[in-house]
Amino acid sequence: MKEFAYQRAEDVSGAVALLGADPDARFLGGGTNLVDLMKSGVERPGRLVDVRQLPLGAIESTPEGGLRIGATVTNSDLAAHPEVRRRYPLLTQAVLAGASGQLRNMATVGGNLLQRTRCGYFADVTKPCNKREPGTGCPALEGEHHNHAILGASEHCVATHPSDMGVALTALDAVVTYETADGPGELPLADFYLPVGDTPHRETALPPGALITGVTVPPAPVAARSRYRKVRERASYAFAIGSVAAALDVSDGVVREVRLAFGAVASRPWRARAAERTLTGAPAEAENFAAAADAELAAARPLRDNAYKVTLMRNLVVAVLTELAEEAAR
Repeated sequence: MKEFAYQRAEDVSGAVALLGADPDARFLGGGTNLVDLMKSGVERPGRLVDVRQLPLGAIESTPEGGLRIGATVTNSDLAAHPEVRRRYPLLTQAVLAGASGQLRNMATVGGNLLQRTRCGYFADVTKPCNKREPGTGCPALEGEHHNHAILGASEHCVATHPSDMGVALTALDAVVTYETADGPGELPLADFYLPVGDTPHRETALPPGALITGVTVPPAPVAARSRYRKVRERASYAFAIGSVAAALDVSDGVVREVRLAFGAVASRPWRARAAERTLTGAPAEAENFAAAADAELAAARPLRDNAYKVTLMRNLVVAVLTELAEEAAR
């Protein structure tokens, strides 16, 4: 590991100033992703600015009826919060599906959104990788890619985003707030992650030196009946090979509102807008759930060894929405 300096930030403006004064610095929250990448040599910061003690650890109701979640809230505290469990059960389920209990105790909300892909080529500094070193190529295209992207990828990168929390927050239309030297700003999560295109090393739309201060989740009555379902290759402590965050409002057997987001199929959490449009106003029946999934997955461009994800995601959408519809009918 490269030798680095360490400094603890005393307040938000001080943290931003510390990073602005040192272009080789990085913010440190729980460190559950960053430190691993430092050990492997993928990340080589010269200074770590510890933001864990900043006053960003609260979960509070907003005047509009949503929740504001501070950036240093741990994943464990987020999942256990009674208002999160009551208003947004899919968010609690998504957080609990990620990592181990020990890691959830350390990992923070802000850091979770910024975690980087688990693509083996990205993590191995002896291999080329456009995300790690622009212009070197993407060996996953012809190499090991069974868990790589089927939506929104390009010839420059086919890696997937690993966050479970981010998938749920995408379905909930969450907004990321941040602080820069020029003042505060915000980004809807739908715009937070950049399309992979020909610049896979540019992952978010955050301004340079920005510190995430929190996430605001707007009120979403539809989320009262919601679910996060994750498929993985082993029962615990594994990243998804496919996941769905879903919320469903059914009235008189007809879908009044639906939210859908996919995980582990693209370089960012994937909001299934085509599926939502197809399903809204249709009878809440399995054949319509399948048609909605097909409408979204029509854009899929699977590689040699990951076409199974198209079938997996279709079946996952149908299963989760059927469960939610049956609950609504009780």
